[in-house]
Amino acid sequence: MVEGFIEEAVSFLAQHPEVGGVGGRLVELNHTSMEYRERALRNHSHLQPGEVDRLDGGGLYRRIAIEETGFLSDRNLHSYEEFDLGARLRSLGWKLWRLPVPSCTHYGHDSPPYQLLMRRWRAKYVCGLGELLRGAIGQPHFRLVLRGMRELKIYAGVLLWWLVMASVPFWQLPVEGRIGAFAALAAAPFALMALRKRSISRATYSVVSWCFNAAGLVHGLLRRRVPPRSRIASVVLHEPPQSLETLPRQRIA
Repeated sequence: MVEGFIEEAVSFLAQHPEVGGVGGRLVELNHTSMEYRERALRNHSHLQPGEVDRLDGGGLYRRIAIEETGFLSDRNLHSYEEFDLGARLRSLGWKLWRLPVPSCTHYGHDSPPYQLLMRRWRAKYVCGLGELLRGAIGQPHFRLVLRGMRELKIYAGVLLWWLVMASVPFWQLPVEGRIGAFAALAAAPFALMALRKRSISRATYSVVSWCFNAAGLVHGLLRRRVPPRSRIASVVLHEPPQSLETLPRQRIA
């Protein structure tokens, strides 16, 4: 956390009672990883100063606003926690704001890009969007989730692309024609992204990343949910020193 942010955030909340959470500018320190270079190029609107729909990177939230939502973080989610909280807050009428000041520094994963994708698959990070959608069905913030998740259209398009390719063997064409059609369909997204990004490596990574996230979307949608506010199972490795146990609770928090 950047020194001085908390004071500015508290002051802003005091002056704007309609705001349920306030963040600042996230300072990314990893400028070499392809993943984070691509993120910087997207220039997401929710990372710009002003009213936003989520506080990625963290923020200071008004306690009464969190209590109205019922819980801080849905324990079913492996990612998209900030968006989920933001959607639930906004559905209750609260606003979220990002100040034009640094709030925290962040050093993103420096793993090679494809190793990072595999890591996110194993950790179920890519399941987050599907888990978010599953939890929002029938809830007041469902429309806000559909409206705010622009990447959902991309991943839905990837799933449609897969279905079309899977149907090629059943087309009424000679074997050579079906092979050619399958090859053309498989290559089309890579070729289009290469033209757009003017880089074969960046285009390939984008399409492969979409595939991982599209598969994760389906996996997340199908995962069984537990009550979102239920406690996470834990094991006490050792008890605190006796001297700490005698201190007032607020001093330990």
